[in-house]
Amino acid sequence: MQKISSKDNEFIKHIKKLKDKKYRDLSNEYIIEGIKLVGEAIQENANIKQIIICEECEKAENISKELMYEIAKEECIYVTEKVFKYISEVSTPQGILAIIEKNNNEKEIDYSQDIIVALDDVQDPGNLGTILRTVDSIGLNQILVSKGTADAYNPKVVRSTMGAIFRVKIVECEDLEKTLKEVKKHKFKVVVSSLQTNNTIYDIDYKKKVIIIGNEANGVEQHIQKMADEKIKIPMIGKTESLNASVATGIILYEYVRQKLKK
Repeated sequence: MQKISSKDNEFIKHIKKLKDKKYRDLSNEYIIEGIKLVGEAIQENANIKQIIICEECEKAENISKELMYEIAKEECIYVTEKVFKYISEVSTPQGILAIIEKNNNEKEIDYSQDIIVALDDVQDPGNLGTILRTVDSIGLNQILVSKGTADAYNPKVVRSTMGAIFRVKIVECEDLEKTLKEVKKHKFKVVVSSLQTNNTIYDIDYKKKVIIIGNEANGVEQHIQKMADEKIKIPMIGKTESLNASVATGIILYEYVRQKLKK
């Protein structure tokens, strides 16, 4: 059994570097942390490179015997508590993390589903993680993200997805406008949120639609808005004029769910 007790170990340095996006892109890997996420990764057959376990935490039996049985099938590396706290991203670590290979080889868009969600420069990692979780909750298997959108493999994003990161394909678009033009060729219509419309989210049919979610501060870019086939807004009867990007996404997507269940 391999056990690491030094912060200067090259493998430990590799884990620390994975907190940086450029290094994640270079190595094509990202980190997950916590008992639940590691369990989800195993259940969803994620490409697990290594699982790192805190020796003292394992002795404390924080990890169930069932999960330890599954973990034992993977390449496991044990570290001291001091080293684990050094590589951990959370204040109260559960004593287990894993290195996962990115599943970003599949760039093909799935046109078989009713709707596609596309993010136009959504910046906040918490928003991105919550949107991924919401997309997963309504049964979608992919999301399109612009080049300016936050990195989906950021540790904060990964944690807030609550396992959705393993089920939702991240299609990174070098040029979102160009990608949307291609999507439109498959008889999808582009839908953007805008105050310059009388149509609310309840006035359109969510069949073969691409729902564009814009930047938190500036909304959907003007050149993307010009591509829109339909514009919608969320009706608000209070004094607040705008909603958090992830909240707005949830409201729109669950109107799609309501219409689908009604049919």
